[in-house]
Amino acid sequence: MTDILLLNGPNLNLLGQREPEIYGDLSLEAIENACKQQAVEQNLTFNSFQSNSESDLVERIQQAKSDKVQLIVINPAAYTHTSVAIRDALLAVEIPFIEVHLSNPYSREPFRHHSYFSDIAMGTIAGFGIHSYRFAMQAAIDKLTAQ
Repeated sequence: MTDILLLNGPNLNLLGQREPEIYGDLSLEAIENACKQQAVEQNLTFNSFQSNSESDLVERIQQAKSDKVQLIVINPAAYTHTSVAIRDALLAVEIPFIEVHLSNPYSREPFRHHSYFSDIAMGTIAGFGIHSYRFAMQAAIDKLTAQ
């Protein structure tokens, strides 16, 4: 059983190198380690997964049901604006999830203003850089420890 699964979509493996003025200078590994530390401090189990492939993300979401994941934190990245497949996978597994973004999509190009996930997510946290992940993890922890 995993309490919290952190999923990251395409190009997030390039964090720390890619457009640091938008996405910051921390690596994905550093972000994942910080999230893991938050979970461990609350005696919660944590796993993370990143893929540039939509099908890999769909398969990992489907696997989450068998793994008895309690809550998903997901940054779908570019798939936020395009992936009905990931949306359908999240609906199919019926695992609550929090959508997270480093940047604020609404302050960027118009094509980024639509999310296929926000309307079915527990909540969306965006625009706070690394703190977006910290806030999302805290919300996940609060949800799981309140049960």
